[in-house]
Amino acid sequence: MAEYTVIRYVLSGDIAEITLDRPDTLNSLNAAMRSELTHAIKRAEAEKARVVLLTGEGRSFCSGQDLGETETGIPDIERTLREEYEPMARAILDCPLPVIAAVNGTAAGAGASLALLADIVIAGHSSQFVVAFARIGLMPDVALTYFLPRMVGLQRAMGMAMTTEPVDGVRAADWGLIWKSVPDDTLMQEARGLARAMAKGPTRSFALIKQGMRKSLDNDIAAQMEHEAAGQAEAAGTRDFLEGTTAFLEKRMPSFEGR
Repeated sequence: MAEYTVIRYVLSGDIAEITLDRPDTLNSLNAAMRSELTHAIKRAEAEKARVVLLTGEGRSFCSGQDLGETETGIPDIERTLREEYEPMARAILDCPLPVIAAVNGTAAGAGASLALLADIVIAGHSSQFVVAFARIGLMPDVALTYFLPRMVGLQRAMGMAMTTEPVDGVRAADWGLIWKSVPDDTLMQEARGLARAMAKGPTRSFALIKQGMRKSLDNDIAAQMEHEAAGQAEAAGTRDFLEGTTAFLEKRMPSFEGR
């Protein structure tokens, strides 16, 4: 896939910035976007990026499934989930790079699912997270029923899904749904600043943190401590650990290489 038609991919230094680029449909997800996004996430790793930054063009992050994708407006939902959405979700979850989502405007339906798959989510104060599936007689998907109760608790997850009431960026941060809410006009400045800072960090460590945090959602405490011991042994064998400890002892800032 040499060219993208519905996303933009820019590798700038160590940062792969991916922009959903269907502003005329509020960046709704069609088959091409699902395929291109899956490819771009894997491409970022292959091209030795150290951070992925995901955002949307225009006034919306992502409005969810493109209901105009088929003549009836009703896709083969089970096939689409299994063959297109699940590979996209797995690409993000399994990516060893930190994935930052900068949520501008609305993240609705599968667009909310997409945003919340990221490792760190920053949103504008006026952004809106809308678990909108019930508006068309569906249930949340793309792992949202898994992550949402773990992020905000069962009552808030139920409320978001059943009432479909929008949750703005400020409330989302207060609830622990996202990492941070910032003024709308500084969103990309904040997100790119975080991406630059993380790209200079110990990215092997970040990969292990990401893996460990994800594992903890299913492990009991004994299994999780076993995972920590194995992961820490791996981290201790990296050049970044040696650099980090040396820099600490020498009272200087470390220069991490991501290996």
